[in-house]
Amino acid sequence: MSKNNKRPGAAPAPRKAANTPEAKDEQQTAELCALALDLADESAGADIVAASTREELSQKHLEFQRLLRRLLSQGKDEVLYGAIELAREEALDAYRYLRTAIEEGAANLILRRDNAPDLEIDAFAIPVFVHSQGGLDPAADFQDADAYDALLDSFTSAGLESGKAKVVLVSHAYDLGEIERITYGQLHAMVREAAHSLTEKKIAAAPALERSMQHGWSATSFGADDSAVELRFLLGFALKRADDAFYQVPSGEKAADAYFAKRAERYQKWTEEYAPLVARCLGRARGADPALTLNFLYQDLFFGARAQGQSEYDMLGLLSTLNQALAAHDPATVQAVIAPSDDDDEPQLHVQLSHGGAVLVTAGKPHDPGADLEAALDDLADALASLGLTQVAVSADPLA
Repeated sequence: MSKNNKRPGAAPAPRKAANTPEAKDEQQTAELCALALDLADESAGADIVAASTREELSQKHLEFQRLLRRLLSQGKDEVLYGAIELAREEALDAYRYLRTAIEEGAANLILRRDNAPDLEIDAFAIPVFVHSQGGLDPAADFQDADAYDALLDSFTSAGLESGKAKVVLVSHAYDLGEIERITYGQLHAMVREAAHSLTEKKIAAAPALERSMQHGWSATSFGADDSAVELRFLLGFALKRADDAFYQVPSGEKAADAYFAKRAERYQKWTEEYAPLVARCLGRARGADPALTLNFLYQDLFFGARAQGQSEYDMLGLLSTLNQALAAHDPATVQAVIAPSDDDDEPQLHVQLSHGGAVLVTAGKPHDPGADLEAALDDLADALASLGLTQVAVSADPLA
């Protein structure tokens, strides 16, 4: 990834001709980062800025959005990821602002039409943990056409999307490796392909979508009698009028809370009613018992769903490691210490379990540098309590 600023002691980058593609990419990386820095700073004090400053801020916002849309449509992933990394080195507020804007922009497209209302299309995903005997059989993935059709209809009939929306669901359950390989530019290309399929009568090629599935599921080592837990993602696209009232969040705080509470209630009902259809689409397990048990996380825009699925997957892995270390001990007699790592490049939250002064295990899970550290520590402490650990301490210093 291109970077314009260098850490102390780094060798200077070789000078590039001003008209080379590499130089243009570096210029756009720096420009996108600089705009994010300004917008994040000004947004923090938006209530007290002068009118002239507000006008300047509005102009910068327009420049930022134009540049971002252009980079996404051109698939300039190196610039986008480079700008995020550059912003992270400069200021966390700008890092959060820029990453959120890129993630939302990559998953969304506005279609302008002459003499007709604007249309909007979003890419959404649903993470689901699949419990089975022997693990999922990839040959059975989305082979039930009737279940697929009924599941697709459920998104509008059950109120997950507007009754006036057009929804398309990819007939493939993505594993974590596949979903992680989808970049900002690729997802935006997939959104464009989905928009074409939902607005045009002619069938067109969808190379970005096809590329997202070309690797297939990662190989597993589950035996036929093993209890398996696997993470899969349903990926869909919803096309609707940009002014559809179904998606308009009320301005008042109480009304907004009620709006989201109703959405969450509809989603919970959907997971209960349509879980059998999702299981039919996912196919069967490879063990003697082909039945599947599903645990859903919340539906979200693509990158939000991916992040929550990855975080929960990492948490389950950490708890499994800790649980193995607790096998020969009463959890109530074990001391646990939680602490953030001192690795700025790949931050983690570490957990160390001790018994009678002897360390049983030290393990960790990745920590999103843009997330609230205190909230993440609290969530981890709650997760440790689920293992029966009662002596839990939080340290500000990295574990030895």
